[in-house]
Amino acid sequence: MAKISKVVMNEKRKRRVALWADRRADAKRIINDPKSTPEQVDAAVVLLQKMPRDASPVRVRNRCSQTGRPRGFLRKFGVSRVALRDLAREGQIPGVVKSSW
Repeated sequence: MAKISKVVMNEKRKRRVALWADRRADAKRIINDPKSTPEQVDAAVVLLQKMPRDASPVRVRNRCSQTGRPRGFLRKFGVSRVALRDLAREGQIPGVVKSSW
């Protein structure tokens, strides 16, 4: 099990990303628009730089929903490889069976 503080911090980041998503998208739209004047682009860049760092979606870490493990995360299932193996062995994941040869 991961440290509870790390899991809580990641959840806080997810909420902050959702809170600032519209403002970040507006600033990025101005920056990437070829019709924007250089002054508008500069103002949008400054606005983007003044936003909290945790407002960036890149800072959110994918974590296992069962254990909070940050590594070996499988997006398709939303769990780590270790948790996936346990769930598959118990028959909790439809269509996934333990193979042997």
